[in-house]
Amino acid sequence: MQHYQRIRDLREDCDLTQSELSEKLGMHKTTYTNYEQGKHAVPLDFAVALADYYKVSLDYIAGRTNFKKGISKPTLTDEELKLINDYRRLSERSKGRHEQFIEQLLETQK
Repeated sequence: MQHYQRIRDLREDCDLTQSELSEKLGMHKTTYTNYEQGKHAVPLDFAVALADYYKVSLDYIAGRTNFKKGISKPTLTDEELKLINDYRRLSERSKGRHEQFIEQLLETQK
């Protein structure tokens, strides 16, 4: 998704016109329209202003993620990290058996 599409969607989600938003951001409507239509690249300072205004991340504005709060690293416990590392060391056959065993455990847990 192009970032100009994303900024248009954010504006429309807030039920704002281009004129209303450009006034709130203290810029000329034509300048904003050119950014939104992709006629001009969005400068970093403007992208930051938009992210602050909409309370979203720059990654979201740039289309790098579909999560408005941005790309975040999952928080895993040491035990969970050990399980992942152990799993990665298994052969493909052992991984398949491991997955079957997990499915059986989940089924009996219900």
